[in-house]
Amino acid sequence: MKANTDAEQDDMRPEYDFDYTTAVRGKYYRHHLEEGANVVVLDPDIARAFRDSAVVNEALRSLLELSDVTQRLTTHAQGADS
Repeated sequence: MKANTDAEQDDMRPEYDFDYTTAVRGKYYRHHLEEGANVVVLDPDIARAFRDSAVVNEALRSLLELSDVTQRLTTHAQGADS
């Protein structure tokens, strides 16, 4: 077997050198939990339809509102027949 040299193992450019001894694991973990940050991955065809997260939120809010209105209409109509 061929022994690995430092040059073979370290292919990162010098300008991207990072001192991992100063890294803090989970530095923003609590902040994201408190903020309620969620990550959702959209399929590529869906992602092309929305330019940013604000538009996605607007579309989802409209869908929730429509769903709520439809549910109230359906529930009211079922109650009228009884």
